Amino acid sequence: MSYKSILVHLDAGIRAHPRLEIALQLAHRFHARLTGLFSTYVPPRHAFVVMAGTADYYAEHERLRHERAGALQRLFHAELARARVDGQWIAANGDANDVVPLHARVADLIVLGQTDLSDPESFIAEQFVEHVVLAAGRPVLVVPSGGTVAAPGRHVLIAWDGSREATRAIHDALPFLDHAGQVTLLTVHATSDQPPRDRIAGADIADTLAHHGVTARVRELNIDNDTPVGDALLSQASELDCDLIVMGAYAHSRLHEMVLGGATRTILQSMTVPVLLSH
Repeated sequence: MSYKSILVHLDAGIRAHPRLEIALQLAHRFHARLTGLFSTYVPPRHAFVVMAGTADYYAEHERLRHERAGALQRLFHAELARARVDGQWIAANGDANDVVPLHARVADLIVLGQTDLSDPESFIAEQFVEHVVLAAGRPVLVVPSGGTVAAPGRHVLIAWDGSREATRAIHDALPFLDHAGQVTLLTVHATSDQPPRDRIAGADIADTLAHHGVTARVRELNIDNDTPVGDALLSQASELDCDLIVMGAYAHSRLHEMVLGGATRTILQSMTVPVLLSH
């Protein structure tokens, strides 16, 4: 199993080029075709109809958007040629939360950037990363907004709790696991946890991975009830020198809105290494 098509989201933010570099390295590693999908924040046109003097602002925003798209497109094709990777460029129009999942569903792996509150140009849409994770139906690799990050996969940390989402994430991550030098499968237990009778033990899923040629070291961690699971995962990733976390993206419905679970939110807000999420 391998990723044969990778889609990287690109925008006008300062982290677009480093994110493209990571996607290029992954496309080279997996012999995959790379799609660069340009999508930025598009202010709703109707919002300017009732505001006097804003028509020129909208036109200027569109001009700058096309200018940035053209510059990034030239960079994308130059980088493809340098890396000797096959690919295509798509400039999507419309609200990113609507158009990006549509393109993402035909790729094997999606590469997104972590929300960066310090860079206004990187704002795409409300809860953009969360929306793509829940709506795309494909594994999403989220790259941290800070620091220098190389293409991940040297030491992979799997967050395992026996759930459907965790199972999906493991199988979606098999190309990474197959290339990894080391894989650690971690189960986190809070003091008051009462594990369900039908929970699949870490040793059992590690045995499944062994059938795929992946050797995983099983590790269990006990934490206090007031310690967030997300914080425990990040701490373990740092302690074990992991460069990728694989985990299921949990969600529940609240007033007909899909809301990410606590551990997933913590990871997306405070991530220090790339995270592969599946829902």
